Amino acid sequence: MEYWVLAFYALVKLDDPQREVEKHKDFFKTRELTSRIYISEQGINAQMSGPRGQVQEYMDWLQEDSRFADLSFKIHSSPKNVFPKATIKVRKQLVAIDCEVDLKEGGEHVEPAVWKEMLAARDEDTLVLDVRNDYEWKVGHFEGAELPALETFRQFPDYAKQLKETRDPKKTKVMMYCTGGIRCEFYSAVMKKEGFEQVYQLDGGVIQYGLDEGQSQWKGKLFVFDDRLVVPISGQEAPSIAVCKHCGVEGDVYYNCANMDCNALFVSCPECVKKEKGCCSGECQSGRVRPTSGDATPFRKWDHEEKMRMRNAVC
Repeated sequence: MEYWVLAFYALVKLDDPQREVEKHKDFFKTRELTSRIYISEQGINAQMSGPRGQVQEYMDWLQEDSRFADLSFKIHSSPKNVFPKATIKVRKQLVAIDCEVDLKEGGEHVEPAVWKEMLAARDEDTLVLDVRNDYEWKVGHFEGAELPALETFRQFPDYAKQLKETRDPKKTKVMMYCTGGIRCEFYSAVMKKEGFEQVYQLDGGVIQYGLDEGQSQWKGKLFVFDDRLVVPISGQEAPSIAVCKHCGVEGDVYYNCANMDCNALFVSCPECVKKEKGCCSGECQSGRVRPTSGDATPFRKWDHEEKMRMRNAVC
């Protein structure tokens, strides 16, 4: 059976987000669909997977609603569902940003083919800005991109203010990109608010770029928020640019630290996963440590019996 992995977002005013959640849950009841879908008054941000036919049914169902008629879906194939369950929730913010922005004043959307041309023609006044977390850009990014070392992107408004000290807002051409495009909708509006006049955002994000333009001017792979964790941006494999945290050998496989009180994401080779008992450091090898099989799939929540066994083992 062929499965599809679907990513999309819609920025549209929703008066009753909880009602939209219930409608989604009702649709999902009789289908083998898994997801991570967040809905707010600002719109919807969604990633989901399921059998190809059922995903097509979902797309058709959603687009019957005039508010979502013009949605653009990004589709990858997969041998299985890539989420542990169907998660559909109300969220106050679709993107973590603790300031008011006018989304109508965001950057200019640039299609992947034009983005590729802009990358080739960039000069010293062009800033290619990666607006993803460090664990995302460590495994892949556009060549020559600025990689902000922010602990959380709630810090982005301050970063934009500081950027004006080193970059002229009137001369600098800012090319922003993220995984699927939604973060750029918000962060580009922040850049415009801070006075940057030439702000462009990659339409559809890296996912769409990979589907349309392949690996051109991209280094490494793409971090995704599902069981796959790291994937090529196109159908072709690409060299790794990350290294194992323990031994430094090239690799791009992420693991969660087996220590339940740490759970940090880190890159490791299979040999070091075994040697370090699935932990990111020697200090994490004591305490509440989950047994590991070397599987890179994110840890699932344990049921009550599993939690009790772990508690008794530690005590």
